[in-house]
Amino acid sequence: MSNQSPDLAKTLRKKRNDILELWMKNQLADVSLREDLLTNEELRAQSEELLDVLLQNLNERNIAEVESADFEPVVEVLSGISISRAKQGFTPRETGLYIFSLKDALLTVVQQELKDDPAQLVTAVLTISKLVDSFGVTTFETFIKGREEVILRQTDEITEISTPVIQLWDNILALPIIGTLDSSRTQVVMENLLQQIVDTGSSIAILDISGVPAVDSLVAQHLIKTVSATRLMGAECIISGIRPEIAQTVVHLGIDLSNIVTKASLASALRYAFGMLQLDVKKTIREK
Repeated sequence: MSNQSPDLAKTLRKKRNDILELWMKNQLADVSLREDLLTNEELRAQSEELLDVLLQNLNERNIAEVESADFEPVVEVLSGISISRAKQGFTPRETGLYIFSLKDALLTVVQQELKDDPAQLVTAVLTISKLVDSFGVTTFETFIKGREEVILRQTDEITEISTPVIQLWDNILALPIIGTLDSSRTQVVMENLLQQIVDTGSSIAILDISGVPAVDSLVAQHLIKTVSATRLMGAECIISGIRPEIAQTVVHLGIDLSNIVTKASLASALRYAFGMLQLDVKKTIREK
């Protein structure tokens, strides 16, 4: 590294406090600063941790080697920051500005230190820019990973919420399905329903598809699979919410639901279930 600048890494370590203050100044001056997600004190502690691990692992040999294994501790800290910011609700732009504002601080210090040596200054600026740009790529990669984890978790939570198993009556369960029924969701539906059959000892389960926008051959197969699994548990399954357009689609596609009890509404399915259990529900008239 001696052909690039005289002890650049050592110079940066010596100017550590100046770099930190410049970096904080750059961040606090940004109009998009998210104090609602991260306090200034937390931002300073986060920035200080990253700067210190960078300067501790930086030397004249690796400063021009962006892929050096020496920077693994830096990447680890930076990845943790990026993922946590993704989960906290920061945007990609805000997270990118975080690392690139560090580059501005580093370059400002280098320009002050090497202002009398233009040749060395140019080399140092290119070296630092290449290094921090590499960290910027890591920032975006790990931010995307963190955001994907958030999306997957939210998808799982929404799936759980949107497939509640309700006990309508003794021995009668209902599972209203809202939205598209795909393979992964079918698995959740079956697991929830079968577990509730075991927990409650119910003998009848009603799958209400009033909230399913459309039924194609794939959705029908998922429904048939759920009915089969329910029967294996010793319970009978009724499908309700068969709207006229769904009935036409089922017939048009040649899907055989003849061995499955289907009803137009949840009320009709419940009435049928009462009959299966030999229950008679009557309206009583109170005398005035």
